[in-house]
Amino acid sequence: MARNKPLPRKQRVINRGFLYSRQAEKDKTPNISVGLMDIDSAIIFYFENVIKPSVEDNGENVKVPIMYSSPERWKAILRDGFMRDKKRQLIIPVITFKRITLERDDTVPQDKLDANNPHLFYTFEKKFSNINRYDNFTQQIGLIPQKEYYNVTFPDYVTITYDFIVWTTYIEQMNKIVERINYSAGAYWGDPDKMRFRTQIDSFSDATEMSDIERFVKTNFTVTLRGYLLPEANFDHRSTTQKYLTPKKVIFGTETDVAISKPVGTAGQFLDEESTEVKSLGRAAEQSSLAVALDNPLIITQGTGVTVSNTGAEFDGSSRLTQQISIGQPVTTTSDVIFNQISGSSLLIGGVLYNSTGISSSIYVTGSVTTTGDLTVGGNATIAGILTAEEFHTEFVSSSIVYSSGSTKFGDDTGDSHTFTGSLGITGSLSLNDSSAMVEFSNDTSLGDSSATAIVTENAAKTYIDDQTSSQNTYFRKTFVKTSASITTATASFTAVTASAPSGLTSTGENDFVFFVNGQYMEHDAIAIEQSGSTLLLKVDNSSIGYDLESDDEILAWGKFNS
Repeated sequence: MARNKPLPRKQRVINRGFLYSRQAEKDKTPNISVGLMDIDSAIIFYFENVIKPSVEDNGENVKVPIMYSSPERWKAILRDGFMRDKKRQLIIPVITFKRITLERDDTVPQDKLDANNPHLFYTFEKKFSNINRYDNFTQQIGLIPQKEYYNVTFPDYVTITYDFIVWTTYIEQMNKIVERINYSAGAYWGDPDKMRFRTQIDSFSDATEMSDIERFVKTNFTVTLRGYLLPEANFDHRSTTQKYLTPKKVIFGTETDVAISKPVGTAGQFLDEESTEVKSLGRAAEQSSLAVALDNPLIITQGTGVTVSNTGAEFDGSSRLTQQISIGQPVTTTSDVIFNQISGSSLLIGGVLYNSTGISSSIYVTGSVTTTGDLTVGGNATIAGILTAEEFHTEFVSSSIVYSSGSTKFGDDTGDSHTFTGSLGITGSLSLNDSSAMVEFSNDTSLGDSSATAIVTENAAKTYIDDQTSSQNTYFRKTFVKTSASITTATASFTAVTASAPSGLTSTGENDFVFFVNGQYMEHDAIAIEQSGSTLLLKVDNSSIGYDLESDDEILAWGKFNS
């Protein structure tokens, strides 16, 4: 059999620069990975340890098993509608599920740039370990604390859909299981010591299955799980969990851009290669710091409003010189600044501009304002307090009409009276005793608008009451007895039409009828009526009433038929 030739070392994908040594007996930190089987196992763990589904069977509490269905088993379930064991016996009760779909979760966007060389990581710090411990001795020899860092690749967030099927023998058993599962919907399913995932259940669909010799109850529901996937290793053999160590000691060196070839004289002096001039590299030899002498010294001189402590002093770097620059007073944002006089064309304070033509924007005054001249307001004047004036002059006043904009109030006590001579016209609403506003007087005899802001006339009220009384009396007198025309297992038909309730009364329903089968009263909670053209259908819940209808039964109906 032919064998493939190994690739040359230069063509191999593996990069050993990323393979940091992690000895098993010293480094106990595991490589982090999350797969589809981990998510499936988290669901099984949550059912077995948190939800703990169980049923009561013959006075005993029976644990309901949870199974993940293989493709062959799931196909058999969809074909037969139930599960059987090796002896061909039905497995009840049981819960089974299967992963249906998997798609990327776009609500958590992330881009690793390159899956083989990801650039997004979670970084975790291990602050102390016995191997890299920090004590007084390491401090004396100049070693800094060494820390361990672990970079974990950013996972892919996905949305996974699972289909679940639950089988029980009785509805009561199914109800308890569905109640427990529904109570956990929206929670994080999984092992709290490992990983948990957010889940959501939209709806439950119930069905009762019956075979020749078996009867069982089945419920289907779908679980949407928001999870994340992190494979064990990338394609270049790098682990998803990488280890890094900080350096124990950092050493700084010094460099110069001037070539030094011939040291001469005292320490700190040298000869340049291109000249014989002796240049100073620093101060006295006993100094540990490095200084540079300037050929052209730096001079700081004080000016108007600015004071310099050593004004005019030369600084060439050969000795330390401290200069303090100050002004006459503090000018911070919280300081009180004093000037003798300020001249300017305008003054801007906040958003208010003051200039020779006036004030732009709004101003607010806290306190009193007194003026000895006239006050002219070009816009509207709003006064929150009391306006006191010796005389009012208005422009929009005539001998017969006063136009007022806004709300007005006459009187301030219930004992005040106001007399009007002539007609009163109101455009808008009318409020009586501070209640709901009235907008009209209505003569609608049918009261069809059902308005809460209209006052009806005497004619409209009397006509409406007479019509309602007549139609209601006619409806109340309609009481007839009917015999069924045909009967099936769960339905009885009557050749009759139910009476229609007039406006204002509850619509005719099953509570307006009484039914008897062979002289026995039929419970209302087990029956329902339906009008189908000229036929009234009586529908019976056989499981609730306890028996089936037969064609030779006699069913009487007493109630509000039309005739």
